[in-house]
Amino acid sequence: MSESAFNNYKLADVIISQHITEKSTSSAGENTVTFLVKSNANKVDIKKAVEKFFNVKVEAVNTLVKKGRRRNFRGKAGRTSNSKRAIVRLAKGQQIDFGSGL
Repeated sequence: MSESAFNNYKLADVIISQHITEKSTSSAGENTVTFLVKSNANKVDIKKAVEKFFNVKVEAVNTLVKKGRRRNFRGKAGRTSNSKRAIVRLAKGQQIDFGSGL
């Protein structure tokens, strides 16, 4: 596998999905988009993946890790998994149209 093919494959695995909440939807007017990303992804990989697959210019990437909570299921203690989110700020005039069916 060539180096560029490996990098494209790696970048394709970085973004899991768009994270849609009331807060992330209201911040869309401020040129920010929220994604669920792999837990081992760093800011540089997230920026490259968003720029490559959505053809936009990224200004900044902020990440956060939401720790899993303890839950009981049928009387047994368990844990939900941790999740990592990336809040991506796009350059002025840029936008991602998720309704176009990528």
